[in-house]
Amino acid sequence: MSLRGYGIILAAFFTVAMAYAVRYGYGMLLPGMLDSWGISKTEAGVVYASYFAAYTICSPLLGLLSDRCDFRLLLTLFAALLAAGAALMSFASSAPEAALIFALAGIGHAACWAPVVSLVQQWVDDNHRGTALAVATMGSAVGIAGWGLLLPLIVAGADWRAGWLQIGVFGLAVAGLNWLLIRNPPRPATGPAAPPRRQDRPGRAFYRQLLLSKTMWCVGLSYALIGFTVLVPFTFLGLYAGDELGLEYSDATRLFSLVAVAGMAGKLVLGYLSDFWGRVPVMMICGLCLGAGCLCLVHLGDLRLKIAAVALIGIGFGAVWPVYAAAAMDFFPRAAAGGVIGIWTFFMGVGSIVSPVVCGWSIDLTGSYTAAFNLGFAMALLAVAALVPVAQRQKLTVPEMS
Repeated sequence: MSLRGYGIILAAFFTVAMAYAVRYGYGMLLPGMLDSWGISKTEAGVVYASYFAAYTICSPLLGLLSDRCDFRLLLTLFAALLAAGAALMSFASSAPEAALIFALAGIGHAACWAPVVSLVQQWVDDNHRGTALAVATMGSAVGIAGWGLLLPLIVAGADWRAGWLQIGVFGLAVAGLNWLLIRNPPRPATGPAAPPRRQDRPGRAFYRQLLLSKTMWCVGLSYALIGFTVLVPFTFLGLYAGDELGLEYSDATRLFSLVAVAGMAGKLVLGYLSDFWGRVPVMMICGLCLGAGCLCLVHLGDLRLKIAAVALIGIGFGAVWPVYAAAAMDFFPRAAAGGVIGIWTFFMGVGSIVSPVVCGWSIDLTGSYTAAFNLGFAMALLAVAALVPVAQRQKLTVPEMS
């Protein structure tokens, strides 16, 4: 791989780090926002859902655009938009205002996943896609771990508003890095890194076939259910640790760092193994780790076992997104990777919209976090079951190129 290829992976790493700092920084800063705004956990879930609603609506479009548009411009502009949304959260004075602002950040994030993984995959050969994506998307774990350590210090020295502002400044720096490093894939007629020529792009017949594909719907359903599960700990872990475990804010927030550190191990090991075992078996392992972690967290009595459950969640979370993304080229042509990932991301977004609202409502209703984490466990099992019919599926071919 060329030096430019390594630059692409570096830019992807920081883009994903920034995107996930915004995405999951919400759960870290939520205790302060709840106190400041005086809102219920259901209302907090609605604010979070606004982010994923915007993200979900825009992801398929941006996934398709990534197959056709200039990556440099796309990832610079939308990274800047995401950063601006994060910075503006520091000025929100109520839940409705925060929902509008966070929706803006969600639009920006829509270009910081599907186009990023599509670009990385077009710069590496098929035998190393899982490993390259694992390294590039390691930024998600680093972003969560780093801000899980920094935010308690920032909040202690100022408040939660300063936390959002600092994340926004970091995001603007990443947008500048993308402008410097990102380029479209090389255009030779041969070679695994060559992008599709205009006449080689999927046509209407392919997308009709895609929407009728059993694989498309099974993986999409699994993605939606996993999206639900992931949002349970990432929305309510900090509140659970403070309310039911009695941990101080700094210690509760550092549990997110534990998820991220465990996620680094999961990402490297499971991402690497997916190149040999296949994507679907590893996707199933990720789902089982996430579900078992949610279940054990609220049902095991010893604090050390609960911490181990948090680490188990991290192992599953670390590999889940890059492995699902890498599966796009296992089942579908390279030329359609961005569009496929974008559509799958739409499914994931549906689960992510529903999860914080439903789980927040269950916490308000019962006064306990147990039902919310039990739901996370159940959805993870269903996500694994949805993958069983596609375990031996063959790659879809392109019937028309125009």
